[in-house]
Amino acid sequence: MDRNIIIERLRNLITSGDTIIGAGCSAGIVAKCAELGGADLIVCYSTGKSRIMGLKTESIWHSNSTTLDMYDEIKNVVKDTPIIAGVEANDQTIYNLDVLVQRFIDRGFDGVINFPTQSDLEMRLPYIKKQNDTLGEAIKMPWGFSREVEMIRKFREKNIFTMCYVYTPEQSAQMVKAGADVVCAHVGGTAGGLIGFAADPMEESLENAQKIMEGAWGIDSNAICLAHGGPFAEPKDTKHLYEKTEAQGFVGASSIERIPIEKAVMETVKEFKNFKIKKK
Repeated sequence: MDRNIIIERLRNLITSGDTIIGAGCSAGIVAKCAELGGADLIVCYSTGKSRIMGLKTESIWHSNSTTLDMYDEIKNVVKDTPIIAGVEANDQTIYNLDVLVQRFIDRGFDGVINFPTQSDLEMRLPYIKKQNDTLGEAIKMPWGFSREVEMIRKFREKNIFTMCYVYTPEQSAQMVKAGADVVCAHVGGTAGGLIGFAADPMEESLENAQKIMEGAWGIDSNAICLAHGGPFAEPKDTKHLYEKTEAQGFVGASSIERIPIEKAVMETVKEFKNFKIKKK
């Protein structure tokens, strides 16, 4: 799908006061149901495979190859919703970014997002360096968040729709300058469900998300800004997001393809177990 068409769809939602919803989908059944439910973007992450395996959200070895392989399964059941690829810029098996960018374009994805990301790692560098000076030095290689920014710039130059995960106002400003179409304020791993992450308190997460979005709007007042993660685990949690921040939507991964599945399967099995058989 053409980048301009995707952006027009999203801006029309904003104009009408409707939320933009990006749905993390790593399996065909999830993507199919997400589209039927009204998702505006289908986002394919390699990390979604860990969720479908019943594990916490974890990086998968050969992340980009995994995501590329997911395309056919997702595309087969999605009719008219843009399919966005999570691309790991720091894939050390593909040093040439131009090669990496072209692989995803050739595969047919409608857009990209920088995930898995090292944007949170750079926030933790002072602590990491205290714990391990060698690792701290190693991270000064031409990898990390700056490589993700460069990757987004390259996709944008080829007129590909681009999204980005960012953890700070400074990162969001960098991504907007690089041409990112949508900024997603990441406030940490998603809490909730059977294996959720520990999250910051709601009020702190709301303040953080707003600051991150303001970093984008400081560069481009028309930037499209969404939020993700932290305490925003279920639809009711995002009510606070829209009441107390200027977020224009939400991207859910665990909150769409893990927590709802956990609930649905457990409740359905419990219902099947509610009946008694006839005794002979």
